[in-house]
Amino acid sequence: MSTIRVALPVPLRQHFDYDYPFDTPIAVGCRVQVPFGNRQLVGIVWQLDPPDAHHTTNLAAKPLKPVLACLDQTPILAEELRELLSFAASYYHHPLGDVLMSALPALLREGRPMDYGQTEWLHVVEAPQPADNIAQPIPDDTSGTPPATTRDHHHDHAELQALSRAPKQLALWQQLQQAPLSLDQAKHDFSSTIIQQLIARGLARITSHPLVAYAPLSQSPKGLPLNPAQALAVAAIHQAQQQFSRLLLEGVTGSGKTEVYLQAITPFLQQGKQVLVIVPEIGLTPQTLARFANRFDVPVLAWHSNMTDHERLRVWQHSQAGAAAIVIGTRSAIFLPMPGLGLIIIDEEHDSSLKQHDGFRYHARDLAIKRAAIAKCPIVLGSATPSLESLHHALAGRYQHLRLPDRATAQQVPHIVLVDLKQQVLQHGLANQTRDAIKQHLGRGHQVMLFLNRRGFAPALICHECGWLTECTRCSAFTTYHKQSRQLVCHHCGTIRAVPHQCGHCGSTQLAPVGKGTEQLEEQLAQLFPTIAISRLDRDSTRRKGSLQQHLNDIDSEGPRLIVGTQMLAKGHHFPRVTLVVVVDVDGALYSSDFRAAEHLAQLLTQVSGRAGRGGDAGTVLLQTHYPGHPTLQDIIQNGYHAFARSALLERQQTLLPPYQHMALFRSESLDSGLAEQFLQQLQQLIPADAAVQWLGPIRSPLERKAGLYRWQLQLFSAQRPALHRLLSMLLQQLQAWPLSRKLKWTLDVDPIDLS
Repeated sequence: MSTIRVALPVPLRQHFDYDYPFDTPIAVGCRVQVPFGNRQLVGIVWQLDPPDAHHTTNLAAKPLKPVLACLDQTPILAEELRELLSFAASYYHHPLGDVLMSALPALLREGRPMDYGQTEWLHVVEAPQPADNIAQPIPDDTSGTPPATTRDHHHDHAELQALSRAPKQLALWQQLQQAPLSLDQAKHDFSSTIIQQLIARGLARITSHPLVAYAPLSQSPKGLPLNPAQALAVAAIHQAQQQFSRLLLEGVTGSGKTEVYLQAITPFLQQGKQVLVIVPEIGLTPQTLARFANRFDVPVLAWHSNMTDHERLRVWQHSQAGAAAIVIGTRSAIFLPMPGLGLIIIDEEHDSSLKQHDGFRYHARDLAIKRAAIAKCPIVLGSATPSLESLHHALAGRYQHLRLPDRATAQQVPHIVLVDLKQQVLQHGLANQTRDAIKQHLGRGHQVMLFLNRRGFAPALICHECGWLTECTRCSAFTTYHKQSRQLVCHHCGTIRAVPHQCGHCGSTQLAPVGKGTEQLEEQLAQLFPTIAISRLDRDSTRRKGSLQQHLNDIDSEGPRLIVGTQMLAKGHHFPRVTLVVVVDVDGALYSSDFRAAEHLAQLLTQVSGRAGRGGDAGTVLLQTHYPGHPTLQDIIQNGYHAFARSALLERQQTLLPPYQHMALFRSESLDSGLAEQFLQQLQQLIPADAAVQWLGPIRSPLERKAGLYRWQLQLFSAQRPALHRLLSMLLQQLQAWPLSRKLKWTLDVDPIDLS
């Protein structure tokens, strides 16, 4: 019997020792099932026969509990991935067990057995068979290749007649006549219902085959012509093969960054290497996936939170086996096992969606850099509006800076016009100048995009008698009115309640929407332009599976169209028929206590503006504002993001803010505001005078109350990263022993982005 040290998914910054009673050998990185209190948990073996086992366990006076089951024969977390996760747990000061398990798909976290070697193929059967015989996956030979397609011509006519009223099934059947499809590809091109219906007819079946590494790309696919700046960027990425190198690709919107990615990865695929592409939003995944899949004859898989647990496990298995050549995913894709990793690309590297804002608060961009260093491979950070952190590193020479200053084709950068709203009569929130411009562009058969970063119908309901506003009972915020669902929704805590019939203060029934959201804007545009099709893209309209892709397909169709949406519209979408972009309300972001507000506004306006004029026609951008002379607006419009970012960096340097100082944030939350403040006051008093760390607080959070809890924060700054992390380690070690720490909720966020 030996001792093993196990990392468990519990909120404790320590490991736990167990006796291993089995004869079968076990390795670090395997999963085990162990008793923990009155529960049974799945954990990861982190150390074998630790020399200090009986000194560190809090059960030293009692015999160690035995492991209940060993769930893996080989490590489920390879050494490179364990190194990355260990670094992440240390840097973000998060419990290691929670970090390790968060890197696994849900089914593996639950203790499901890992199937290391199967992939499924869909192909036609030789002749129609009863559905009961073929509805389940049928094991086939172990050669790793799908069976050859066969056809029974005697049955072709009958099959076509049977499918004459099912065109989608017919299309799938005809495609399978040419060659088998992997089940993943079949589900990408056709719905699961269509596939099952074809199987039920006895016209197709599923077979299982061993997973093997994909075959290297045999020849270079033909790409688009490159301009000199693009060609230089591609050459720089090629030269960085098989070595750790950080490259910042800064290109104006429409400069062809995706084409640079596509041509840069070709030699990696020819060597059989794997490529990881991380995008900030699920909405970008289908569009990016299609471009990569259409260019390369290799397996291209997606990874995002809208996938089912089984779909995510399948991608994880393909990635681990080297069967996935390219994986395109959102932030958690950084933890996918990729033994042949040759290149990492972070698209829209500035986007705050790459940061996890609860639980394990990691930043995918920063961990991707660490992973590239471990794998000794290049990483490309791409953006039209690089974060000030990345730009700072590039200007300091730590990143190779590649610039694409011009659009890839002959289109001009869109013309930006400020629309002064002062003393104007607005109709549905639009000035006369704005409405006239929309009519002109629609009249030419073009598309017009209207950006409003507030979903729902209105930010609140107001009583016309006394001025009462609908507020969330659990947050310091108003509840958003959603007209279509007849609900009031708090976008901070998720509380939903029915729309009241009377004022909560005076009892009046005179309640009306105040402010404007995308739902209301869509309704009002339909009144102004009744013959024009409208597409609304926000979190509400794209919630159902496949709805986003349907909206994108509609936008790709011919004819004039109005496109309404939130910041989803700003993130890398290519709408070649859009010639006019209207930012309905700029003012909401001009005045904020967050020191990053100006940077985020500049990025948002630049990205939204970049959606205009990407086709053959010139683009125009209208910014509606009451403050056309605001210095930030003038700087962005007159000088562009490139110049704005450099002046913003100088301002950050003068005020000693990130990236010139490193930052961490403690937040306390409690039903008792005084208790939350007291906790941080005691924490602040522990900071030594010689710690080389400055602090701000305790102060109330800008969103003072959320989900019923009062929120306070303590901000820590230091020019020396090691000094800051030493202090954090010391503080965490002490506060975990405080009785007060168990009476409230507290969190630590290293390199925070959300200060609300």
